[in-house]
Amino acid sequence: MAPEARIKLFLKTGATALCAGAVALSSFSLGAEAARRHHRSQHQHLSHVPAAPPRPLPYPQLSLPFEIPGAQYLPLAWADVKGWGADDHLAAYKAFRASCRSINAQNGAAEPKALGASLSEPCRVAKTLDLTDDAKAKTFFEENFAPLRISRLGEPDGFVTGYYEPVLEGSRTQTDVYNVPVYRRPSNLFVRGYKQDSISLPNKGPVYRKIGRRKLVPYYDRGEIEDGKIAGRGLEIAWLKDPTDLLFAQIQGSARIKFEDGSTVRLNYDAYNGYPYTAVGRILIERGIIPKEEMSMQKIREWMAQNPDGAKELRRQNRAYIFFREVNLSDKDEAVGAQGIPLTAGRSIAVDKSLHVYGTPFFIEGELPIESERAKTPFHRLMIAQDTGSAIIGPARADLFFGAGQEAGRISGRLRHPMHFVMLIPKSLDPGPRAAKLPIPDPRPSEKIAKLFPQTDPATTGTPAAAAAQGKNETVAIAGPVPLPVPRPAIEPASEPRRPVKNRPHRQQ
Repeated sequence: MAPEARIKLFLKTGATALCAGAVALSSFSLGAEAARRHHRSQHQHLSHVPAAPPRPLPYPQLSLPFEIPGAQYLPLAWADVKGWGADDHLAAYKAFRASCRSINAQNGAAEPKALGASLSEPCRVAKTLDLTDDAKAKTFFEENFAPLRISRLGEPDGFVTGYYEPVLEGSRTQTDVYNVPVYRRPSNLFVRGYKQDSISLPNKGPVYRKIGRRKLVPYYDRGEIEDGKIAGRGLEIAWLKDPTDLLFAQIQGSARIKFEDGSTVRLNYDAYNGYPYTAVGRILIERGIIPKEEMSMQKIREWMAQNPDGAKELRRQNRAYIFFREVNLSDKDEAVGAQGIPLTAGRSIAVDKSLHVYGTPFFIEGELPIESERAKTPFHRLMIAQDTGSAIIGPARADLFFGAGQEAGRISGRLRHPMHFVMLIPKSLDPGPRAAKLPIPDPRPSEKIAKLFPQTDPATTGTPAAAAAQGKNETVAIAGPVPLPVPRPAIEPASEPRRPVKNRPHRQQ
């Protein structure tokens, strides 16, 4: 096409486009004016209709009634709890009432974890019931709690170990026989957020040695303390014969020390030095010294007695060190747990305090070597969470308390077994009351409004709902299908002709 013809065509096309644009602009102006008139008429019509009250958005965030991190739950019926009817419920009820004395006495803020303050209601009921009948105790738990199977996420069972209160021989003064010191908490031991003379310090987290007014350094570990870093400061409560006795008293968290004159001192956990607990039994298993299936506290004692040098090195693998305090308990009372009440042999358990609340009942079921190392004694017992420990970690993990003395030590020392855990949660945690607080959905549009905006889809008039509506001469509001986007056409890119490459001579430097 000649250049003159291309110029005439361009001017003609541009003029047509300008005319089209003017028509579109005029149409847009007329449409906008019509829309404004329609809006004014609609506004005048709707001004007589009362406005709906505003709804708060977003909807109120209601906390879950029951939530434990890393746990899975399964609600059960009481008939599905294996061994529930064969237990001594009265013994469990007495242990639960002991926990309730502590729960009812709480005046501060509600417990923030898991069960929160929900245990206070069953405790108020238990306070008025001094039961002496097993059947009534069983009824109490069934009427005030709901059973919930609990385990770690992805695992079918929980895991239990045992603990007890050692009874040891000791002396008030150091002698050639009794030369292993039992220390009380040092005055330079410091935990952030706590006063140095606080009655109870946490058993997890960092612990410091305070130097001067401001300088903080990690506290001494077990090896340094055994080498005498805090010796001669008047911290010795008593002296023992064997460092293995002290190690196991620290693992248990309590001890009774009997002196030659017949007197007794009761010791309880007071603080630790900030290092994580390392199980010496696991080290012996990893080294191939004691097979896993034969591991027990007695086996550890026997190996340590036969290998004094190896025992010293093994103890120091566990850098954690426990400090004790004296408690005013008679020999008739059991050790005091972390809840602050005396424990009940065979009914008290230690749990992970970061997940659970003291006073929570747990029904633990399975088989344990109670009668002997090889025995599979059926165990189905309702236990009460009243203690904790640094090695007790997880939602279905418990340390069973068996009392004091050698026999309790033999039983608890051979427990390392998977068991079924059923947690009893107060009925106030039923999700029904929480659901009643949720906002009611907005009402559906009225029949008159639905008829003004019919969305009848011919393709779906054969459905039962549409047929029923046609029989009643009603219009069915059916949302039409959302159209799918049109696929993009497959356009192959045009190949460009290759341009000849010119050989350029290199520049000479």
